[in-house]
Amino acid sequence: MTTTEKFLTSSEEEAIIEAIRIAERNTSGEIRVHLESSSDLPPLERAKEVFYWLKMNETLEKNAVLFYVAVEKKEFAIIGDDGINKKVPNSFWNDVKKTVIKNFKIKNHKKGLVDGILMTGDKLKTFFPYHLHKDTNELNDEISKS
Repeated sequence: MTTTEKFLTSSEEEAIIEAIRIAERNTSGEIRVHLESSSDLPPLERAKEVFYWLKMNETLEKNAVLFYVAVEKKEFAIIGDDGINKKVPNSFWNDVKKTVIKNFKIKNHKKGLVDGILMTGDKLKTFFPYHLHKDTNELNDEISKS
């Protein structure tokens, strides 16, 4: 079993996927989580590559968010697409990052991701509210791995 496979149990993965679904009921934003063992690139640069690899830049409102984790190197990044970055203040992600990192430091990866995802959905609803009859789930909610 790889370190990426050991990072979360299957029940923890299900809880994270459910958090994505709950968060996306508050916003038209799209949220994904990607895990990989490591990368030679800095986490933010690698997150950008993964963002495009997962075609997250193709959402209608350019409002996708990626939670990226390099498991072996214990690195984390969160990025939003251009539509988000044009509307939110520079400090928008600070609380989310602090919440995730605080939980990761005590090895509570599931709680860190769940809390960060739910916080993201709540924060995004101001800028990208959910529209009951218009919104479709544009991106897969499953956790991707490489």
